[in-house]
Amino acid sequence: MTKGPLKSRHHHGDLKPALIKAGIDLLEEGGINALSLRKCAARAGVSHAAPAHHFDGLAGLKQAIAEEGFHLFSSYLQGACDSGPQDPKGRLRSLCRGYLQFGLDHPGILAVIFGDQGLAGLVHGGGKEKADAYLTLRAVAAPFVAPGQDRLVVETQIWSLIHGFTLLYLAGEFGSPPPPIDEGPFAQVIALLGALHPASAP
Repeated sequence: MTKGPLKSRHHHGDLKPALIKAGIDLLEEGGINALSLRKCAARAGVSHAAPAHHFDGLAGLKQAIAEEGFHLFSSYLQGACDSGPQDPKGRLRSLCRGYLQFGLDHPGILAVIFGDQGLAGLVHGGGKEKADAYLTLRAVAAPFVAPGQDRLVVETQIWSLIHGFTLLYLAGEFGSPPPPIDEGPFAQVIALLGALHPASAP
């Protein structure tokens, strides 16, 4: 007996979110190389052609996943800032810790949200969830911007250091598995930001 066509468990209106969730699950389980439209369709229980109705190829799926990923990324950054010391340097350290922790918990999503375009450019384009992540960084950096100084210089210093450190950490450059945050080189690297002083400080 031949099998009939695979029947979708989803209505048309909720298939796209189901495919996005399937893509996120694949990323969480196997990293960026595990993501494909065919695997997402299989995970969602629909035909392999179904994603074409919602996404413009794999790039379209990644873009949709990035939208969801930025919500989570923003919550990590803001949550870290809110839960730590509230002085400028304390918030700066907390931001960096939240950034690294997101990378450790969700390396596949990190790879997708930074796969095609950087974070800074998204503050002026795209959805609110993208802007929120950068605006959190901007708010933390603001006390260190001297009068008349281009704020992007300070923001880029902070972002470049923690993003680069996170990628090296995830790549196993500090050991595999990497050392716990509090026992590894995190403190020494973040100390490089010690040259930054609140603009109001003497």
